[in-house]
Amino acid sequence: MKNLEGKIALVTGGNSGIGYATARELKAQGAEVIITGRRPDAVIAAANELGVIGLVADQGSLQAIEQLAETVKERFGKVNILFINAGVLGGSSIDGAQEDDFDNVININYKGAYFTLSRFIPLLINGASVVFLSSNTANMNGVNSSIYSSAKSALNAVMRIAALELAPRKIRVNAVSPGPTQTEILNKLGLDKTARKGLDEWMIERIPLKKIGTTEDVAKMVAYFCGDAASFITGAEIIMDGGMSL
Repeated sequence: MKNLEGKIALVTGGNSGIGYATARELKAQGAEVIITGRRPDAVIAAANELGVIGLVADQGSLQAIEQLAETVKERFGKVNILFINAGVLGGSSIDGAQEDDFDNVININYKGAYFTLSRFIPLLINGASVVFLSSNTANMNGVNSSIYSSAKSALNAVMRIAALELAPRKIRVNAVSPGPTQTEILNKLGLDKTARKGLDEWMIERIPLKKIGTTEDVAKMVAYFCGDAASFITGAEIIMDGGMSL
């Protein structure tokens, strides 16, 4: 169904994983889609595969975010859908934390997401939809996850406050918080086949529905938030983790 016909959608980190799947879903529902990423080759390849527009931008750099906003303004004028998805994994124990690891996660997952919203607010049409990619870890307490979890928890606070601030313009702001999801980012952990299988089994054991989520699951929920069926939903966080956080 072409629920999003005529809408312009921007997906940060759209060259892989959840961002890629969401860009594909938004396009299938009729939106004109722009994806971003910080690796030029990956952005170009993904944009060509999806049949969407690709722009290189590093969410960890405020200057790059502001340049992206300027480029989108010049080429498209306004944005109907903003999916702030780009992010990185990273963690350590609190006593073993290193400043570089802390800064990398916070700069991309929190500061970058925050200023992407901030700088794109002037480009959002009245009635636009903003969706943050959060995580079920924002509401959980796992060892070695303090940096990542606190960044996502902070993002949820921003989402709720933004929902209030932008309500006069009928702009809705929500968050999707997946649990374990089969994405390329899991393959970047450097695990061999046996260790990766062990990780999957460890996660599945902790998920009541006994399966790992897919990027398509998340993409459909993001698209739902962007359509008319969700027109009375703002300031909401949907946890998609098969019951893991229960």
